[in-house]
Amino acid sequence: MSLVTQGNLAKFMIVDQGIGISHEDQERIFDRFYRTDDARTHAKKGTGLGLAICAWIAESHHGHIEVQSEPNKGSTFTVILPLAPPAS
Repeated sequence: MSLVTQGNLAKFMIVDQGIGISHEDQERIFDRFYRTDDARTHAKKGTGLGLAICAWIAESHHGHIEVQSEPNKGSTFTVILPLAPPAS
């Protein structure tokens, strides 16, 4: 995990070394109830709501989430949020 600021933005990055996400799935992973085929084969079952809720929270704060991933190489999720203006 890391946090950096760029101009008036905060960027919080989470990097893993997991199974990665195919390019086709990256376009849908923030959709409610969407689960990749790889996610369905694991023993623990999920609802496909986690990333949709994260995206909704980021958007509620005028930000967004980006993903960069390659199968078998892991993923980087970046939450980008505007910084609050300085108090006067």
